[in-house]
Amino acid sequence: MNGASSHTGLSVQPDGTRTVHRTLPDEVAVAMVFNGSTQAVMMATPADITDLAHGFALTEGVITDLSQIESFEITDHPNGIEARFWITPDRADALSTRRRFMAGPVGCGLCGIDSLDQANRPLPQVSNPALRFSRADIANATDALRNLQPLHDQTHAAHAAGFLRPGAGIVMAREDVGRHNALDKLIGAMARAGITPTNGAFVMTSRLSIELIQKCAIAGAPALIAVSAPTAAAVALANAAGITLAAFARGGGFDIYSQPHRITTEVPHVA
Repeated sequence: MNGASSHTGLSVQPDGTRTVHRTLPDEVAVAMVFNGSTQAVMMATPADITDLAHGFALTEGVITDLSQIESFEITDHPNGIEARFWITPDRADALSTRRRFMAGPVGCGLCGIDSLDQANRPLPQVSNPALRFSRADIANATDALRNLQPLHDQTHAAHAAGFLRPGAGIVMAREDVGRHNALDKLIGAMARAGITPTNGAFVMTSRLSIELIQKCAIAGAPALIAVSAPTAAAVALANAAGITLAAFARGGGFDIYSQPHRITTEVPHVA
């Protein structure tokens, strides 16, 4: 599936109505199944499901390395898709500590978790002392990502996540109707390709909320850049985890909310 399909509708305008034919993003239920037990069900765009499943398994702490996957398969059903993992016994035992059922909307990455403690799980400190970004790296990141969004070009209704390497631009990107799904797809694709997140930044087309910071920290990316605003909780969590957080990155400028030392060119302050 390419994640989009054509539909006919009626466009109502001040000067009358007309029939329109539009390409819309597809959205299906995807079940994450580990050792025969469903761990999560989410709504997602049915493209790059293998990437989504592997990214989800990593960012949810079900596994910490792809070597802990014994086998994997995707099974299509009339009412959705199952992503089936068989994982090593040690990870299967650890899975019960991070149990969640996500039969929730695409806009939320924390739907259905079992407890408040899981929503505020401790995060690793992100550190790469040698990593630096130029001001141009940050300022141009979302424009570069915009050129790698074929689903958005078709539908105008999809988010994207990209991986930025300093001086090299966006080297990989994934799309989904859900912003957290787009990031999981990217993280899964990078893991499968052997690309480490510690040497660059994630770039998002969305606002930044707490679950995106969590995924960024668990993946080990030292920086997160977005075209829109962060929440206050996201800023606090990024700072605590050692993540450089840049938002409103568009039109050649950006705001820095945490860990500015990774940006080499001083950004002038306006009183």
